[in-house]
Amino acid sequence: MTMQVGSIVEGVVTGITHFGAFVQLPDGRTGLVHISEVADAYVKDIKDYLKENDRVRIKILSMDEKGKIGLSIKQAQTLRKIRGSDVKDLSFEDMLMKFKKESDEKLADLKRNTESKRGGRGAGRAEARG
Repeated sequence: MTMQVGSIVEGVVTGITHFGAFVQLPDGRTGLVHISEVADAYVKDIKDYLKENDRVRIKILSMDEKGKIGLSIKQAQTLRKIRGSDVKDLSFEDMLMKFKKESDEKLADLKRNTESKRGGRGAGRAEARG
């Protein structure tokens, strides 16, 4: 398997520091998962989430010419949640249409609720004055 930016692979945690965790990739190289890329929630102590020898799914965020590899557990999990939901078999266009439809429905509900609140009070006052 070729390691490239954007790939999702499985690795093994080889070390934990206060700023992140080192993960060995399938090709033998090691990358860093920064503390901000461990979970969606605020991570105070990485040891609450990871320990050495844990197998984790990671997304490769960056690779530079010096050999530094930036990794993310959080982004690999987010992608898995999206793929695991009801949109897994949809094309991009279908997902976009679904999003637009849901968005339009939410906006219509919001507009309906806002107008009913405005119209109910203001109309009564205008008729009482006039």
